[in-house]
Parts: sequence; structure tokens; C-alpha cells
Amino acid sequence: MLSTVAALALPDVAPFEFGVICEVFGIDRTADGVPAFDFRVCGPVAGAPLRTTVGASLMPDHGLDGLRGADLVAVSATRLRTFDEPVLDALRTAADEGATILSVCSGAFVLGAAGLLDGRPCTTHWINADELRARYPRARVDPDVLFVDDGNLVTSAGTAAGIDACLHVVRRELGSAVVNAIARRMVVPPQREGGQRQFVQQPVPVCSADGLAPVLDWVLEHLDVEHPVSELARRARMSDRSFARRFVAETGTTPHRWLTLQRVLLAQRLLEDTPLGIDAVAARCGFGSGALLRHHFRKVVGVGPADYRRTFRSAIPIAGT
Repeated sequence: MLSTVAALALPDVAPFEFGVICEVFGIDRTADGVPAFDFRVCGPVAGAPLRTTVGASLMPDHGLDGLRGADLVAVSATRLRTFDEPVLDALRTAADEGATILSVCSGAFVLGAAGLLDGRPCTTHWINADELRARYPRARVDPDVLFVDDGNLVTSAGTAAGIDACLHVVRRELGSAVVNAIARRMVVPPQREGGQRQFVQQPVPVCSADGLAPVLDWVLEHLDVEHPVSELARRARMSDRSFARRFVAETGTTPHRWLTLQRVLLAQRLLEDTPLGIDAVAARCGFGSGALLRHHFRKVVGVGPADYRRTFRSAIPIAGT
């Protein structure tokens, strides 16, 4: 469960990355059906101003004691590379007591200094990946991904990838309905795959009215039927090859992977909010069979649909799983 979130800011904190944590966890969205978080802004000393990377100051309400009892400790990006021992001790204690530890961008260096990355898969902004690997050679640094979920340790790349990681934790702990409500207010996608690359070599074209947006919207309304690439290309008035290239450029993934992810996202919502059995959910999402749904659902979410439903379903009688 996720109810108490401690946002840790240190000197030379990056305001955008810190703001990401505040935007996802620190705003009261109970009117939208989002559970209220006990949100604590923490620093080395309560009430002591911290300089940010843009010259302004940030004043935390809590000291390091605010990390105690938190379900999630989110560490923002900082330019620092050396850290006071009380900060590292507080992070170690939080982890030992069962908190999930999340870092945004260069916040991974704080986790590395605390020994929390030792032997663990992790990431940071690609520009800092070599430095992180050099400083903490026991960390298994992947510079290509948006974020890494290793259970009680979640690390992310820079800026927008921090949004992805925070929303991923919300989805993992509270389900798709909650994360969709937050993402809708933030006007961002509710989920991007963590394994997606951090950057694309060629410029990304804008999704325009005569481009892919109308096609993708149509597909989302008809996930229960087959969508061969040739048919999607025809709808977009492109050749198959041009459509495939344009699709990867605009979405960062292939048509097949994107379609599979959208079907899994729909399956999550149906498992949470309807009494449909597994086979009926599979048919509604376009998987065709419960076995195919189970295969793709486990690959994307990490657990089977029946286990996911037991964790996240609302109080609805289930027709059969």
C-alpha cells in the first residue's frame, strides 16, 4: 500500500525533478478519486533553506526524521556527489524498515553513496551513466532505459522519465484507475514502458491531424479486433514501410508492442472495475484467449491477471477467473 510519501531534497536540488515528485504525490486529488497521501518534504534540517540549481531556495518542513515510517522515499536530482553520513543513514534505515526507495535522475548518486545500488539493476540520465558506474561499480547501470523497477528500488532517468517512474509506482501500488486520474490532470500518458530507450537518434515528428493521431485514437476504440500493419498503414494513407518508420518515430516502439501494451492497459481496467472472467476480458481486449492474455499480461505487468485482480479489484462480484 502507498499512503505516506517522503520527498528528500538536498542542496543543489533540481527544481523540475523535485516538482515531478510533488506533482504526482503532493497535490490533493481526492476529488478525482485519488487517495490522499501523507506527503512530507524533507531535507537535512527542517526549516533550513536549500539552494536549487536555478538559484532559488527551497525550505523543507521536515528533517531526516520525516523519512521514518514512509511507504515511499523519493529522492530528487542534485548536483552533489558527496553526501553527509546522516543523510545516507536515514536512507538506509528507511530501506531496512520496508520503504520503497525511488530516485529521479541524478538522485541515483545518493542511493549509490548509501550502498542501496550494490548488486541492483538501476538507471540514471544517460549523460551521467558512466559516472554512476565508475563511482559505484557494484551497481548494474543500464543507461538506455527510462526507469528500472527492482521491487523496493526504483530508479529513473532525467526529467520526463521521472514522471514515468512516479506514475509506475502509483500504478503498481494503487492500480490503473488511480494513475489514470493523476495522469489525466497532468496531461501526460499514464504509462510508458520502462524499457523504452531514453532518446531517439532522429527528430521526432509532431503527431498531426493528417498523421498517426487519428489512427491511434481509432485503434484504441477497437482493441477487440485484429489490426494488421497493412490495414493501419492504409488508414494513415502511407505505405507499410513508411508507416512502420513513422510509428516508431512518434511512439518510440513498434506497432505490435504498442498495441499489446494498450490491450494490457485495457485488461487492467477491466480486471479492476468489472466482473468479467479472464476469457471475457481477453476477448474484449483483442487477445482472443485467456492463455494469450495471461502470457502478455505477465510479460508487461509482472504478475498474472488473476493475481492482479486479487490485489486491485474493486468490490464487484467476479464472474469467474
